[in-house]
Amino acid sequence: MGEIEKIKNLRKSTGAGFKDCNAALKESKGDIEKAAEILRIKGIAKASKKMSREAREGVIAISGDKDKTSIIELNCETDFVAKNDDFINFVKELSEINNTCSSDLDKLNNSKMLNNKTVEENLVSLISKVGEKITIGKNKTIDNLNSFNYFYQHSVIKDNVSKLGVIVSLKAEIINEKVTYFGKQLSMHIAASNPIAINSNEIKKEILDKEMKLVEEELKNLGKSNEIANKISIGKIKKFKEENSLLTQDWVMEPKKKVANIISEINMPSLEIVEFVRLKIGE
Repeated sequence: MGEIEKIKNLRKSTGAGFKDCNAALKESKGDIEKAAEILRIKGIAKASKKMSREAREGVIAISGDKDKTSIIELNCETDFVAKNDDFINFVKELSEINNTCSSDLDKLNNSKMLNNKTVEENLVSLISKVGEKITIGKNKTIDNLNSFNYFYQHSVIKDNVSKLGVIVSLKAEIINEKVTYFGKQLSMHIAASNPIAINSNEIKKEILDKEMKLVEEELKNLGKSNEIANKISIGKIKKFKEENSLLTQDWVMEPKKKVANIISEINMPSLEIVEFVRLKIGE
């Protein structure tokens, strides 16, 4: 049996990755049974088999400062594990490394942690220890020139670890108390209102197309004529854009005003929302 064939068979029997199977076969001098035993001892086979399960629980962690801030999602199968000390300690260190790596997933996986093992190796060990599928989910770094970042975390589990996290980047000529206060409130607003984009023209076409299909299907079921259905569709899509664009959303702290109105009241022409990110477990 050829080397590639052995790797394929070992992958099939253990669920481990190509690289790990190849290394195990070299260590066992080509003996498949010994290689499988090596993988089992290392916990790789056990961890890999869990990857077919769903991991919808987990936590969000934020690290960094006002200039560069990163957010990362770590998923697991149950809320019980999400509150486990080993899990929390891992994600806290992972979050710091993620910020250093600027959310580059390849760099992150191959980065060394405090125990001198890579993130990938520690992840496999953690999976074996807690007995659940654990995966690194979404991650993002906000690092804009001449901008200040503000963040908010909701349902905090411990320190910088929570169930929902927001980072928003603001640019202004002067960062004074008013701007700082607005930045903190804006991050809370984003957490509560879940905007899709800053402006309506930034909402992706596929999102609008999907919404239009839902509207058309709804009107079709109501038996509306094409002319009336077209007018209603235009109105509903316009409303969808307004409700999902940050600047045209009702300001959570004062719903009679829009976010754009609050920015105008600060009376600083250079004030601009540059970018934001919102991550929530389960979404």
